[in-house]
Amino acid sequence: MFLPTTSAELKKLKWDNLDVILVTGDTYIDSPFIGVSVIGQVLAGAGFRVGIIAQPDIHGDIDICRLGEPHLFWGITGGCIDSLVANYTATRKKRLADDLTAGGKNNRRPDRAVVVYSNIIRQYFKNTKPLVLGGVESSLRRIAHYDFWSDSIRRSILFDARADILVYGMAEKAILELAQKLNGGQETKDIRGTCYISSAPQPEYIELPAYEEVVTNKKSFMKMFDTFYHNNDPMTAKGLFQQHGPRYLVQNPPQPALTVAELDLLYALDFARDVHPYYRTWGKVRALETIKFSITTHRGCFGECNFCSIGLHEGRTIISRSEKSIIDEAKKISELPDFKSYILDAGGSTANMYGIDCRRKQTQGACQDKRCLYPQVCASLKADHSRQINLLERLRRLKGVKKVFVASGIRYDLLFSDKKHCISYMQELVKHHISGQLKVAPEHIAPGVLKLMGKPQAKSLTNFKQLFEKMTKLSGHKQFLTYYFIAAHPGCTEEDMRELKSFATRELKINPQQIQIFTPLPSTYSGLMYFTGIDPFTGRNIFVEKNIAKKQRQKYIIVGGKVSK
Repeated sequence: MFLPTTSAELKKLKWDNLDVILVTGDTYIDSPFIGVSVIGQVLAGAGFRVGIIAQPDIHGDIDICRLGEPHLFWGITGGCIDSLVANYTATRKKRLADDLTAGGKNNRRPDRAVVVYSNIIRQYFKNTKPLVLGGVESSLRRIAHYDFWSDSIRRSILFDARADILVYGMAEKAILELAQKLNGGQETKDIRGTCYISSAPQPEYIELPAYEEVVTNKKSFMKMFDTFYHNNDPMTAKGLFQQHGPRYLVQNPPQPALTVAELDLLYALDFARDVHPYYRTWGKVRALETIKFSITTHRGCFGECNFCSIGLHEGRTIISRSEKSIIDEAKKISELPDFKSYILDAGGSTANMYGIDCRRKQTQGACQDKRCLYPQVCASLKADHSRQINLLERLRRLKGVKKVFVASGIRYDLLFSDKKHCISYMQELVKHHISGQLKVAPEHIAPGVLKLMGKPQAKSLTNFKQLFEKMTKLSGHKQFLTYYFIAAHPGCTEEDMRELKSFATRELKINPQQIQIFTPLPSTYSGLMYFTGIDPFTGRNIFVEKNIAKKQRQKYIIVGGKVSK
């Protein structure tokens, strides 16, 4: 079921106004893969009248005013991707294409979309209802943070957007509680999973170094980030506050993770699984080609790669949907008129984390002194791929389904730690669930760089390659591995890239093409390294390549091309 996005739809529904209006930097795809659609459907399922304005024209009032003013609040998101990541490459070149814009041209999403949309609402609706920020752009910028695109420390996005509340992480619980409390005229400052601006600090909360201090002192910035990072687990996190001038950013502890039953209910909501007709007339939306026939099997990631924001935003605990919930969704997909018998992906941020998590973490929270997978797989994490094997078998036997692909990549170090099911999982994968290629993301092979990334050493990659090739040969299929690597990560030199090139030629027998230049994302340890030039885990100075031409040179060492002197 599409949520209304035009005044004509409101008239057809016989609605005089809306409780909530959501504004997003993506086109409107009503899909469980699209955060703003999930939030909208959760609110609608609870009885609230919700509308969506997607990619409004920021040069006038026609779009932003077309649904009127909400009764409860405005919800504002930059979209599924931080708008600056969506708009610019790692070398700060403008991206010409946008998979989440109808027509495919990158001409509808403003830079710093959350701030821009908030300001345009303030421009046309004076003294309006609360502005509530959400999505990955807001979540990762909720405290003082390093911003690569301006090469500066920016204050919390709440201040720049002049917004009232920020819901962080996967915000279904927080946004529903917020809507219910606003509707009942209740206080909202006690809602977990939210941030707000206050004239005074919360005395029982942990104080982060002030914005004015972290701007000028890198050690204070490192202390701030480390405290922030270790207070994001729902079981153990304390509330935080940070002074910005005469006011304070206050972050309440996170909401509890969804239960399996709650996650199942979310995916049972009535998603249209298509682009809204209003936006469909503007052209094709490339992202739909992948997500329409794909299934999310679980949420979260316990990998904690230092360059990645998934663990911070989605959570470091794996919440796996029930097999029944996933099978029911697959049946819905198989009944779509344009379904061609292929489920394009069944997975998550890492496919083979389905059904696996640490029982200790679920009852006591994430460990403060160690990680689940680095430097090796923790003994407390009982890797067991049997649930995913059973799930994949059930999916591929469904009526009308010819193939179910696993396209979201796997962690081979996690696979090898499952001595009982490693071989049977690979047999299942290789024989039935690969579309010619399987993605793996070693990111590098130089020991020092891998350590700074928080990734497993290269030996496990070569072991996995040997296993994959053996299984592929036995299956009789022609299949191969696709490797993803990163150039110019903090600590990475040109010599490290030449070592990677030699390894790829000698051990992998390939000339890698899937090379991305490192982007320092807000609120990541690698972004912290990039800004400070310090390894936050040892305190040692590290080399950081900041020259754009030399970053490009690191990539060209691997893929070839013109190398600047």
